Amino acid sequence: GSRGLAGLQNLGNTCFMNSALQCLAHTPELVEYFLQDYDDEINPANPLGMEGELAVAFGELIRKLWAGREVVVPRPFKNKLSRFAPQFSGYNQHDSQELLAFLLDGLHEDLNRVKSKPYIEVKDIDGRPDGEVADEYWAIHKARNNSIIVDLFQGQYKSTLVCPVCAKVSVTFDPFMYLSLPLPEKQQLMSVAVTVFSGDGSASPEVHTVQIPGPKQARPKDLIHALSVACTLEENEYLFVVEVYNNRIYRVISECPSAPLSLANGDRLAAFRLKSFPGKTTKLILYHGTLEEHVTYEFSCRTIGKQFKLYGSPLVTAIPEAGLSEGAELYNLVAKVVSPLKREAEVNSSPEDWPFRLFITDDKASTVDLLIDPHMPLPTFNFSPREHRYLILVWSPSAKDQYGFKELENLAPVTIPDSRRREPISLYACLEAFMREEPLGPDDMWFCPKCKEHRQASKKLDLWRLPEILVVHLKRFSYSRYSNKLETLVDFPVHDLDLSKYVSHRTDPYELFAVSNHYGGVGGGHYTAYAKLCNENKWYNFDDSCVNPMSPDSIKTTAAYVLFYRR
Repeated sequence: GSRGLAGLQNLGNTCFMNSALQCLAHTPELVEYFLQDYDDEINPANPLGMEGELAVAFGELIRKLWAGREVVVPRPFKNKLSRFAPQFSGYNQHDSQELLAFLLDGLHEDLNRVKSKPYIEVKDIDGRPDGEVADEYWAIHKARNNSIIVDLFQGQYKSTLVCPVCAKVSVTFDPFMYLSLPLPEKQQLMSVAVTVFSGDGSASPEVHTVQIPGPKQARPKDLIHALSVACTLEENEYLFVVEVYNNRIYRVISECPSAPLSLANGDRLAAFRLKSFPGKTTKLILYHGTLEEHVTYEFSCRTIGKQFKLYGSPLVTAIPEAGLSEGAELYNLVAKVVSPLKREAEVNSSPEDWPFRLFITDDKASTVDLLIDPHMPLPTFNFSPREHRYLILVWSPSAKDQYGFKELENLAPVTIPDSRRREPISLYACLEAFMREEPLGPDDMWFCPKCKEHRQASKKLDLWRLPEILVVHLKRFSYSRYSNKLETLVDFPVHDLDLSKYVSHRTDPYELFAVSNHYGGVGGGHYTAYAKLCNENKWYNFDDSCVNPMSPDSIKTTAAYVLFYRR
């Protein structure tokens, strides 16, 4: 085989290791170092190192990979790794970036040219120019840490902490081996169409389409706020927002304003503008019933039974605490609530001749208790004040011509944007998110030297000194309450990553030469590497023992996990 095109055999879930190793094995400056004689550089006595053995095992592996073989079995290296890093022992899947971090650190200590580390105090930095302070920090760092790894991979960032109480500013300059960048979410918005009904029948139903945060972030209060603005809610009104399913109220969304809204495709929502009354109010929920074919309207008015099919959206109105006492009062109230559905304004049912009958039911409309007689007092035992009361309203056959029900029957379905397919973001947006000023977490307080107390300072990072080889880790995995992986496509430059706007001095652009890819979910999946043979300027896909040429156009995928750039 051609030099540098050897595959690495998978020893059992070791693709994470093979992926990281192939990226390092195609870092030209590192390969050149390990192909030459580096014996004098080994520091076996360094207590922080691996007795020099990790560097030797890595060097031997690099030499095998560049000896023109087809496949290399990395067992000796894996054995050394397991010995010095028990977290990677056994044959479980691990994280290629965690291995890289360990490996670069371990190689650095094994090859540290400093045999005894001096202790150096940092001079007081108040009021001194950044450049001078940064150089001093770097010189102190180099006096203790000096290896091929520092020469190639280490940069320096400026970290600025500001005390929220006394505004004391503390600046330090810290070395970094790689950049771990967050993947900022573009705030996803979704539009939801809701039919808003007037609770007292003073206005016609209106459909309002409002924009609220995406499906995962949305809360009922976001929806209520957007709807209140859209329908210009009055001071003395509030919105009662429900999800309608099977012509019944399936859940009351406005009850828990801060819970997740959790909408699904096809959900149908309705909102009711209700008046605020002092004291307790009862909400009257009107379901619409239609008679079974063989039952006449007259007959139904005399008998009780399950002869109803529900249709359309329920309507809701509010009754003040004093409540109602006469059947006729209830019928008049309901007639007002349904009045916007009338087709011709001039058709006035005479008060005694309501075009519907009302029956008492429960929230599921599973039983029908009683017909309410419009000419009698209300049956008190069924009508004691309770928060929600349910009625079935059955229209007389002739009412069908006088009233229009299309608004009731055509609630708009919710359509949810696919949250997995997140908008692509650029690598520069990830960098800017990394450098954004953010308050430290409560478990990461900073001791303010001026207040002499721990404070929740705000922290800002800036790039100061850039390395020859820049390793960029995209934080796709989050291990919060539940682990998940972001499948966002990051658009990263292949030819010229230009960081000059992020550092205070001019810097040469970087070119990409290797990528560690991860496919699949958290804690499992599969790793591969894409790497460029820099002397040939050709890209190859390294998938354990298989190595195939690839087109540079297919480098950018949602699997890209660790990026390797060189100047």
